[in-house]
Amino acid sequence: MTDGEWADLIKAHPELGALPAELRRSADCIAATAGQTIFRLGARPSRILWVVEGEVRLLRRSRNGAEIVLQRAFSGFLAEASIESPRYHCDAVAALDSRLLGFPIEPFRQALRRDEAFRNFWMTRLAREVRLLRSQCERLALRGATDRIEHYIESEGSNGRLELSRTRKAWAAELGLTHEALYRALANLRRSGRISAVERAGSLVLTLNAGRKVK
Repeated sequence: MTDGEWADLIKAHPELGALPAELRRSADCIAATAGQTIFRLGARPSRILWVVEGEVRLLRRSRNGAEIVLQRAFSGFLAEASIESPRYHCDAVAALDSRLLGFPIEPFRQALRRDEAFRNFWMTRLAREVRLLRSQCERLALRGATDRIEHYIESEGSNGRLELSRTRKAWAAELGLTHEALYRALANLRRSGRISAVERAGSLVLTLNAGRKVK
């Protein structure tokens, strides 16, 4: 990739600016079509992946064959734990046509050992991922669809406001709901005055109303 292409990528994804220049130069561009498997359970990791656009899901399958979604990546690193694992513990499948960057795993490890600033960035990012996963576990433990929606706005938004750019169907899956249940819950929350929702530039902007009753 050229310096100009990297400048555009970093503008769109500022976290990529934390990667050392030599590591950026080693990156491969990967195109994946919807439904394509990017890596499989049991395979040996050879790259650290960054999702530039699209959606990639980490999946396992239950004994009866049902898919269990472990992670949905719309932007950012994917399967970070693979850097210290001899084998992948799940499949990675593109849910949409997607574009990724692949960084060779051994140079990535060396950069973490040698570059203190990059190592600190990586540790901070992993800590943030742990907090997000903890929040997700809390949310999925809630029984009501409206409770999950409010929890998501509070935990993933800022000051009670969330701008949602993904599809309603993708969001419903992340909340562990059917899209029909999501639509009903959103309508109930709006009617009761607990949230406001407006469409803006292709995104759904959700705001928790200050006067709502907290259960």
